[in-house]
Amino acid sequence: MPTPKKVETVAELTDLLSRSNLTIVTDYRGLKVSDLQNLRGQLRQHDAQLRVSKNTLTTIAARNAHVEALEPSLSGPTALVLAFGDPVQPAKIISDFVRTSRILQIRGAVLGSGSITPAEVEALANLPSREVLIGRVVGGISGPLYGIVGVLAAPIRSLQYVLQARIDQLGGAPGDVEPAEAA
Repeated sequence: MPTPKKVETVAELTDLLSRSNLTIVTDYRGLKVSDLQNLRGQLRQHDAQLRVSKNTLTTIAARNAHVEALEPSLSGPTALVLAFGDPVQPAKIISDFVRTSRILQIRGAVLGSGSITPAEVEALANLPSREVLIGRVVGGISGPLYGIVGVLAAPIRSLQYVLQARIDQLGGAPGDVEPAEAA
């Protein structure tokens, strides 16, 4: 018979897992509490959180949230990194923390509904942010469009230059009055 606290924890984990874009399963064994607090603070700034949880409760919550891809990574002491916004920044923070602490280990992750390996989490961390990627796409689309506009406008510009040269050659447009003649 589950206790009310465990039922509440499973419900909370189910909600977090269902809202999460990226869930990284880590082994935090050997980290100091101050290191975990520092990591939590960094993640909080990017709409993500670190949550230490029991594997059995996390397994039940993962099944309830239809995130079964998480289950193979759940063994030993487990801390979940849950990213609710852009998944790139939390992946960068975790990858940097793994490199600097040399204690925290990534066991696996779920991006969307599919599982990814620790190497793929590292590759995700090396991606530019969402805003930079959108800027690159917009730049890639607008560059050729500006080229097309330039090519299409060139004959009209050339005609304008020819007509202006002819007007200048004939001494100006009819009806043009020189300032000296007007007086």
